[in-house]
Amino acid sequence: MTEIIDLDAYRPRPVPDLTKHTDPSDTPPPREVLEGVILPADSAAPAVPLWRRSARTVRVVATDPRTRTAARTAARHGAYVAGGAGILAKRAWDGRSAARYERMIRIAEVAGQHETAMEWEERGRQFRAARHQRRMDLLTAPQRLAKGALVGAATTAGGLIALGTVLAFAEHDVSQVIAPIAFTIDVVRTLVWVASIVWGPAVFLAPWAALLTLWNVGRRGQAAPNWALPAVQRSTDGMPITPSIVVTALRDLGIAALRGAIKAMEDNGAAMLGPIRIAGCGVEVDVTLPSGVSTEEVQGRRRKLAENLGRHEHEVFITIPQAARTVRLWIADSGALDEPIGPSPLTIDADMSAAYATGRAPWGQDLRGDAALISLFQRHLLITGLSNQGKTASLRALLLWLVLDPTVQVRIADLKGVGDWRMFDGLATVLIEGPTDDHVIDATEMLEEGVAEMERRLMAPAGTTWDPLILLVDEAQVAFMCPAVGPDKRPYGGVKATSRYFQAARKIHNQGRAVDVLLWQGTQDPTDQNLPKLVREGAHIRASLVLGTESQARMALGDKAIDGGAAPHKLRQGLDKGTVVVAGDGVKLAPGQSSITIRTHFIDGDAAAEIAQRAKARRTGVTTRSAVDTSQQVDALADIATVLADADRMRTQEVLQRLAELRPTEYRGWKFGDLREVLDPFGAAPHKSDGVMVVDRAKVRTALAARDADTAAGDGE
Repeated sequence: MTEIIDLDAYRPRPVPDLTKHTDPSDTPPPREVLEGVILPADSAAPAVPLWRRSARTVRVVATDPRTRTAARTAARHGAYVAGGAGILAKRAWDGRSAARYERMIRIAEVAGQHETAMEWEERGRQFRAARHQRRMDLLTAPQRLAKGALVGAATTAGGLIALGTVLAFAEHDVSQVIAPIAFTIDVVRTLVWVASIVWGPAVFLAPWAALLTLWNVGRRGQAAPNWALPAVQRSTDGMPITPSIVVTALRDLGIAALRGAIKAMEDNGAAMLGPIRIAGCGVEVDVTLPSGVSTEEVQGRRRKLAENLGRHEHEVFITIPQAARTVRLWIADSGALDEPIGPSPLTIDADMSAAYATGRAPWGQDLRGDAALISLFQRHLLITGLSNQGKTASLRALLLWLVLDPTVQVRIADLKGVGDWRMFDGLATVLIEGPTDDHVIDATEMLEEGVAEMERRLMAPAGTTWDPLILLVDEAQVAFMCPAVGPDKRPYGGVKATSRYFQAARKIHNQGRAVDVLLWQGTQDPTDQNLPKLVREGAHIRASLVLGTESQARMALGDKAIDGGAAPHKLRQGLDKGTVVVAGDGVKLAPGQSSITIRTHFIDGDAAAEIAQRAKARRTGVTTRSAVDTSQQVDALADIATVLADADRMRTQEVLQRLAELRPTEYRGWKFGDLREVLDPFGAAPHKSDGVMVVDRAKVRTALAARDADTAAGDGE
């Protein structure tokens, strides 16, 4: 019988007897083959060598966590002492030499601040001159010291003798003359005795005190390797932003050139930072990047930078100011952007008025907390974003302010049709509500009426002033995606040159501003199909709420704004409702800034209806018509009588113009022949007067009365 001995475990295992017949089903599963040797059963296990046991013990002790902790602790505290000595030596060297000034000169030169460099150079020159003077004074110091000592001794002795003389006269005792001197000698003797007692312990404790001082200085300066420092998890969430936090966050961005430049700077990167300024619910700081680091690299790491600063991504905004190689960081106080802003001035000031040409609409607050005021004078507007993010409410807030100016005319096409714009019934001359193809057709005709009005104004004499006309289309993507085709085989939607909506929008963008005919559009989820490039680039003010991708953000705001730091695609869907990133003119921007982020005021439906009522009270009666209702018949003769109400005779050209103003859809294309065709059967055809063709009001009224009489007679029969 033999046994297998495992040299590692030293546990014997019996070997089955292979000579006996066994049932295959009873055969145990094969075991793992171990390295070993076969020994007789009565043989003892070989002894483990002493050196092997010692090595195993050393390995166990060396890998024990307690050993590692003790080693790190010893290395850390030893490094504190050495590092503290180095720190004190550097301070002493800086105090005795001009190294500090040379260092600041190099930092200023790297930052391109040449005036600051010259100022530090002058300070260094003054320091060297003063140091030279001190060294020259040392040459005569022994003579002055000896002279001072003699004078001091003589003065002290004379003073003591004089004091003794006074005491002698007072006490009538001559021995009191030397009493002050004797007292002084006793004091000196006592001090020497005390010093002799303290000297021994002081000499013993002085090295330890010096060692403790070095250790404390090193500990405060963290003068130890990173692996030896204690692993303390520090959270910067909600902490105030300091220069060290900003520099550390930039250093840890993962940009090798930036990290190397910060390490090479003698001030550890502090020279890169401008002043940290309080800006609304956060702080703002300009960072001058070192050579070799682009602003685009920093912008591309916005999330990591925010996390390094202890903030969420939406709480850090990176823009490019006017200065070269500089990024501007706006860092919100933790959680500040989740707090609501105050109510709109429109809801709390019942006496607020608007001025289209000179006023600015109170749209909300910028990130600094300042009021965001936007000028709408002669500016086309486009606002886009994902669905249900506050697009309609943001656009409606602007129009609610503008209609407080009674000179502003409004025509609205709401291609969603859920009542968001219903409060403008009685303010807008046209209010289209609905998402069907018929509503898109009506919206297209509304824009074409706007084009006709624009062309009429352009043909008027120079210097003519016009009331502003706002053509607003909400959910404009519905119009661009409409498949309906008109009787002339031209599609209403689409982005081709034959598209009626697209062409009307382009014409208004091209020339409407000059005569105050403006197009405002709201759309969602922009693409090249539902928001053509020519249309989106025709808007003077381009605003975007949260979007899904950077490519959509570029469509909404343009490449310049996105390259300059605008990031609507970084907003949080559902959490940043009503927050818009605005590019273009109309809103004041800092020099070099291409966009601004605004948290808009939310005006709910009830408040919007109340503001609309105030606007209606400032206007005469406005009849709102829906272009969808086409059942009403046009009475051309009655309309001609209406436009002739304030004149006995009127030139035919002026009659046609007034008819087009009254009903643009019906009379926009009328010519002289159409006018004659209506009036001739009633005997009121245009005739010449003073060489021009005119229409006579009396004849038109007579014809209208005769027609009404005939109609009444026919109804009586």
